Amino acid sequence: MFNIVLITPQIPNNTGAIGRLCVNTGSTLHLIKPLGFDIDEKAVRRAGLDYWNKIDLHVWESIEDFFIHNPQSERFFFATTKTNQPYFDHKFQSGDYLFFGSETAGIPADILASAPKQCMTIPMTKEGRSLNLAISTGIILYEAIKQNFVSYQEGM
Repeated sequence: MFNIVLITPQIPNNTGAIGRLCVNTGSTLHLIKPLGFDIDEKAVRRAGLDYWNKIDLHVWESIEDFFIHNPQSERFFFATTKTNQPYFDHKFQSGDYLFFGSETAGIPADILASAPKQCMTIPMTKEGRSLNLAISTGIILYEAIKQNFVSYQEGM
């Protein structure tokens, strides 16, 4: 129903939690290399990710490789702390791509600058810098599902 795109994720537990989220929501997971961990069968089994084979998973060699095969469109949404536009002001549609950057660097500035109207943030107090990647993904993905719940139920 939705596409979750993780640009150079660094923490395997976050990606594992997001993978579980994708399985349970029928979403596709796109991982953009370089990854901060190994996802071969042995590593995944050792991490206890027994559902990993159920993920609709696409691994891309680079962000450029991803954009060659998935040209940028107005249906791409970029989660960042570098905007004031809340995620719930966007109108999501089935098939949208929800982008999240690495835990250490976020989404590259040139990508954010190329689509400022498609950037979104999760409102937070000034006490913290950001939320955990898996939590952020869940918040925004479930808002997209909420907005499309009737069609989402039909696809279940």
